[in-house]
Amino acid sequence: MDGVSHVSDPNNPQIRIRSLTKNNVDFVLSNTHLSVANSLRRAMIADVPTMAIDLVQFFDNTTVLADEYLAHRLGMIPLSSHSVDQFKYSRDCTCSDYCKECSVEFNLHVKCTEDGTRTVYSTELISSNKDVVPVTEGPEDRGIILIKMRRGQELHIHCVAKKGVAKEHAKWSPCAAVGFEYDPHNNLRHLNYWFEKDIKQEWPLSKNAEEEVENDPEAPFDYKAEPSVFYFNVETVGSMSPQEVVMMGTRVLQESLSGLQLALDNDQNAEPNAQMDEADPWV
Repeated sequence: MDGVSHVSDPNNPQIRIRSLTKNNVDFVLSNTHLSVANSLRRAMIADVPTMAIDLVQFFDNTTVLADEYLAHRLGMIPLSSHSVDQFKYSRDCTCSDYCKECSVEFNLHVKCTEDGTRTVYSTELISSNKDVVPVTEGPEDRGIILIKMRRGQELHIHCVAKKGVAKEHAKWSPCAAVGFEYDPHNNLRHLNYWFEKDIKQEWPLSKNAEEEVENDPEAPFDYKAEPSVFYFNVETVGSMSPQEVVMMGTRVLQESLSGLQLALDNDQNAEPNAQMDEADPWV
């Protein structure tokens, strides 16, 4: 397959899934422009909404970690967000602070009463909504370690998780990483500007090179050629399945483009009316 060509029909992109696991999807997006593929990558990272702890109220904290440190750790805990569409953004909710329509509450009250170390895990957070809980790898997994306590130490907190996107804070990103590549053989010579001594050593071929054919280096260079095949590897943090991340990223991108098209249409319709208003009514 040749990944460098002229896009025949950009309105008909195609996706081929190469592998799919619980937290990872590897797929090939073809027959579209680089701008669209890169927009999808950015949308999956920064525009897909999830749930994350945003407010933390401390009633008692005699552990070795400061309140701010613990609050940051709590915010970075991945929460299951399969039902995120059921919640409103705080800015769109009519409540004064938070409610069940825009947030989920968590409570944690632990005290170490024995000798030795008491380890507190994310699964010990008690959620007010069974659909939004800390992510685990299985029924035996206790989740992420929040803190380790010694005898006499106590932690009592109340948390509020809200809906958000990674544009606001990275804790809302559903992705751990998004691999993105095109033109693995550098037929377009885009990498010629990004190496120091030896381009072959600094940019070794990836497995995606098996999907394409390297051009003859002696052949004339096509300055009008564009990449048409793009390789994605999406790894999630567990808050959503990789299928959900890709589909929601596509939906967000479509909604953004629809909003832009609507704004442009309204602007074009408003121009003739503005010209009529500025004209002399007596002419």
